[in-house]
Order: sequence, then C-alpha cells, then structure tokens
Amino acid sequence: MARLVYYPVKGCAGTSVDTADVTPAGLMFDRSWMVVSAEGEFRSQRKHPVMASIRAEVLDDGARLRLAAPGVEELLVETVTDGPRHPAATFTWQGKGVHQGAEAAEWFSAVLGLPSVFVGLAPEHERVTNGEVPGTAAFADAHAILLTSESSLDGLNERIASRGAEAVPMDRFRPNIVVAGWPEPHREDEVRSLTAGGVELGYAKVCIRCTVPMVDQETGEKAGPEPIRSLADYRREPEGGVSFGIKMAVTRPGQLAVGDEVIVHSWAGPSPSTDAAEPPFTATASRPAESV
Repeated sequence: MARLVYYPVKGCAGTSVDTADVTPAGLMFDRSWMVVSAEGEFRSQRKHPVMASIRAEVLDDGARLRLAAPGVEELLVETVTDGPRHPAATFTWQGKGVHQGAEAAEWFSAVLGLPSVFVGLAPEHERVTNGEVPGTAAFADAHAILLTSESSLDGLNERIASRGAEAVPMDRFRPNIVVAGWPEPHREDEVRSLTAGGVELGYAKVCIRCTVPMVDQETGEKAGPEPIRSLADYRREPEGGVSFGIKMAVTRPGQLAVGDEVIVHSWAGPSPSTDAAEPPFTATASRPAESV
C-alpha cells in the first residue's frame, strides 16, 4: 500500500497519513464534515474549485478543526457532535447534519463567496450505500473507500504525454487508498475482495469521474482538459462517463498502514488468486515522497 488519504471536509483538501483506523464508513474522519447551502445541498469542487485549497486539520481526536485557506485568517473550530440539526444531502443521500456554528458558517461563506453552512455527522447518521457489495459512508459522494493504483496513473500519464500535455498527480483523483506493485494499469477494476492490515474491503463499482480531476488540488484552480480528455479515449463506460479507480465497501473494519501488503482474494476474471497453484495476488510498496 503506497498511500492513505482522508478528506476531513467533503470537497476540501486531503490529509496523507502513515496509519489509519478504518471504520465501516471508511478512514477515520473521512468526509465527517461538509459545507452545504441553506437548503442542505453540498458544496463541491465541481462548482467551487477553490475548495481544493481549503485545508482542515483534525485536532484532539476530532474535538477541534483548524481551517485554513489562501487570503483569509485561519479559524479554529470547536466541533459540535450533538446540536441543532441542518438539512444535508449528497447525490444519493438526504438527511441532516449537526450545525457547527455561525462562526464556521461565516468563514466558509467568505471563502466561497456565497452563504454556506458547515455541518458534521449526526449521532443518528445512517446510510446504506449501493453497488455489488453494499456498505455505509459518511458524507462521501456514495461509498466508503476510493481505491486507485500507481500503475493506472502511470498508464494514463503516458497517454497524456503522447499528446504533449503535462502529467497529472494522483491527488487529482482524490483517492483514499493507492496501491503500488500491480504490473498493469486498471487492474483494480477486476478486484472483488481484498485484505490489507486488519481491514477487508469489497468491490462496489467503478468510479465514474466528474470534472473534479481537472482542478489543480494545490491552487484550487481549473486546469483542464486533462486528465478527462485522455480518459475519454479509452475509459468510457457503457452507462456514460469515464472511469478511474474503484469504490469499495468496508466489510471488516480495522487498521491500515502505508507499506501493508495488499492481498486480493477474489477477482472478476482469471487471475493468480483463482489458480489453485498460486497464492492470492499481493502488492506492497513504501510511501512516495510527495503527499496530497
């Protein structure tokens, strides 16, 4: 396992870690907070690319958040775990979150340039995610885990380079888990169950990409048309859109660490794991120098 990343505030910058507790809803604190409109519609980089430049640091085991963005003063938020509820919605889920107070709402409103409310997960939060293996999630678009591989990015960047364009970093795809060591691009598409560390994950579906991978995750500015343009050449899905990475459900919570061996136990098609003469397919790697 080459990289672990969680995104405390949906749509905002990620935090790379060496180890992570994994709950049924994904990496601890992943998408545990969300910025929404007065009606509860979530704010996204799709419409507000500047969100990529907003960084949230989780402090004191989630009791506080330090929020930072270019051009504004940092804000330290005492998180509210059980308080006034506010409507909250993602693409596939509608419910309520816990209002995190007027000061945080004003801070996000100033950064985004439109009235916003900051909410956190409510104690009664309940959500069932769809796909081949069902599960649950916090405020993620639809699933607990997004998994990608370095070989997939390498293959994509070769295609981008052939156009004379610049390679893109992995953070454009905002994964939770990045695997190294698979010999061919997009091998993750065929994974149906795997274990790593003390965690077991089950395949839900391929990840259909929106416009967010065209946003520079460091500057919060649109930087398209890559990588979507090159993905459209060879990764179009029958249901529409282009894909990169897979979404997974947590079937056994536990702990993960960078460098953990990733063991694939079942595949969609022929593989070493389905050959009685071969052990389950494994991949492992140390963490790259850069972070997302």
